[in-house]
Amino acid sequence: MGLQALFFYLFAFVAVASAFMVVWAKNPVHSVLFLILVFFNAAGLFLLLGAEFLAMLLLVVYVGAVAVLFLFVVMMLDIDFKALRSGALRYAPVGALIGIILAAELVIVVGGSVISPNVAKTVAMPIPPISQRTNTAALGDILYTNYVYFFQIAGLVLLVAMIGAIVLTLKHRQDIKRQNIARQVARTPATSIEVVTVKPGQGL
Repeated sequence: MGLQALFFYLFAFVAVASAFMVVWAKNPVHSVLFLILVFFNAAGLFLLLGAEFLAMLLLVVYVGAVAVLFLFVVMMLDIDFKALRSGALRYAPVGALIGIILAAELVIVVGGSVISPNVAKTVAMPIPPISQRTNTAALGDILYTNYVYFFQIAGLVLLVAMIGAIVLTLKHRQDIKRQNIARQVARTPATSIEVVTVKPGQGL
């Protein structure tokens, strides 16, 4: 067994075991930590495949931002997880249906090379050799040429989602003083200054 195959089985085994522990762990903080471990091992698998850009993207975006955000949210929110789990049986049929659909899709994707061995030759834009074009440059060529409109649409969808989340969570409180820019700009000395004549021996 070569060194690359050994690392592949190591990363794959730890990733599958960690993914199982994400669901099996009773403590939600432990689940998030196992999820971070899954991301690290998936990044190792991407490195073995020569997709260094996807590996770094997985570490920077998912581990450095998403998983850490999940961890802080789980630690800060006082959620009654027993009450949430009590109603899990109601959604079990829907979850089972979605799981079956995902399993069928995985079987089709993994077994596609067995059913149709020549499917790799029908790819419109095959991966160029590493000596001619790096993995990151080839991915950028496809993303910003063939799929540039889809990339822009995805950015707009994320922008709308961000604005919608801000609008839904923004609450205007009446007991908080806020800055009124138009009122400040329109102020004049007559409305800003009050001249008071103070008699000797008397204060305000």
